[in-house]
Formats: sequence, structure tokens, C-alpha cells
Amino acid sequence: MNILVIDAQGGGIGRSAVAALKQAFPEAEIVAVGTNSAATSAMLKAGADHAATGENSVVVCAKDADFIVGPVGIVIADAMYGEITPKMAVAVGQSKADRILIPIYHCKNNIVGVQTYQIDNLINCVIEEISQRLKK
Repeated sequence: MNILVIDAQGGGIGRSAVAALKQAFPEAEIVAVGTNSAATSAMLKAGADHAATGENSVVVCAKDADFIVGPVGIVIADAMYGEITPKMAVAVGQSKADRILIPIYHCKNNIVGVQTYQIDNLINCVIEEISQRLKK
């Protein structure tokens, strides 16, 4: 199982996701791609098996992923203060991977009808969602 985790800015969400995914699915190959070196470094320190940075890395890694995990902004061009390029958003959106998106509210992107949770609770939801999809 190949899980791609994408994050931007400081990589805090990605760091939490990588650590939890590694614990829940130790056999999985976790690939971390940050939009910048700080995000990549944070996810690598959390235990990612492989890491890369930048637009082309998102495009290439999205092709081979079974699951893509990250903030909802990874599918919205110019989200995360402009760190998500249109090419990144298209690559994630067109990937054959199952996308597990974390509803983070910033940069004028809001999802109505979704409760606000602490990041740890949201990461637990990511683990549960992947577990459920693996049972299918």
C-alpha cells in the first residue's frame, strides 16, 4: 500500500498524519511531499519512508499512490496561501488514488456542515477511513 501525504506551510498536519499512518499501517509505504522544504522536513522527521518537495513531486507521486492524504486545500488551485499550484490540484484530482481530505478552514475555503475538530481527532478519522476502504 502506497500512501501519499501532501502538506504545505509548516507541515504540521502532514507530520501528524504521517506519524499516525505509520503507527496504524506499519507495512505501508508512506511518501511525503511538501510544497516547501519545511513541510517536507516535518513529515520526514515524523517517519515518512520517502520525501520530496515541490510541484513536480506532487504530480509524479500522485500517479502511483493508492491513497492521498492531506488538507482539503490540496485539490484547490492557489489554496494554502498560493502554495498549491493549479498543476498540483489537477494531479491530485485526477489521480486514481482514494483521496482522504482533512477539512481545515483557512484561506477562504470553508466546508459547511462539517464540525470543527481538533487535528488529532481529524487524523483519527483519516485512519478509520483508510481502514474501512481496505476492508472493501
